[in-house]
Amino acid sequence: CNVFRFSIAWSRIFPMGDEEMPNEKGLAFYDAVVDECLKYGIEPLITLSHYEMPLHLCQKYDGFRSRETIDCFVHYAETVIRRYHDRVKYWLTFNEINVTLISPLLGAGIITPKNELTQQDKYQAAHHQLVASAKATKLARMIDPDLKIGCMMAAGTFYPYTCHPEDVMAACDANSRNYIFIDVQMRGEYSSYAECLFKQMKLTLDILPEDLALI
Repeated sequence: CNVFRFSIAWSRIFPMGDEEMPNEKGLAFYDAVVDECLKYGIEPLITLSHYEMPLHLCQKYDGFRSRETIDCFVHYAETVIRRYHDRVKYWLTFNEINVTLISPLLGAGIITPKNELTQQDKYQAAHHQLVASAKATKLARMIDPDLKIGCMMAAGTFYPYTCHPEDVMAACDANSRNYIFIDVQMRGEYSSYAECLFKQMKLTLDILPEDLALI
């Protein structure tokens, strides 16, 4: 394999997360990383967000609990994609995007204690991330149609403990919960399973019509 996957630290490019102008020294650092890869025939693969949201955005917006964080992420994504698109063809928007449900601080920069968050809070933050991912992907393809932008999920496959129907259905349910994130990014819509799950959990997510059109 001749691919080197690495992550850009968002706060290295925008220390506060919501500045207009990027930190040139941070960009120059990754210029050197990319150039060194290409020097030795190594294909760079960049992850845009990997558990390192700028602390200021965590404190100001509670991370992706707020819709305002979407635009901050897209501005950051546009900055680095424009900088490196002529040398980097492969990109991931979020590392293990479903980790927001397991570890909201790592996955979505949410500093509210985990035990104070509801399922509504976590799935709403996840939705904001999916919108941010879609916006960044659309923007990347406008900048350079040849770019390849993928998604990533933290998961292994769940297998039933026995062949008993309850165990089989439990495994199917666990897999389907993870696949919600992939369905949105790969198929462009929430699955029927997701819609049923949200109803079952009595979630009323703030999903705008323009969000659904975008994803």
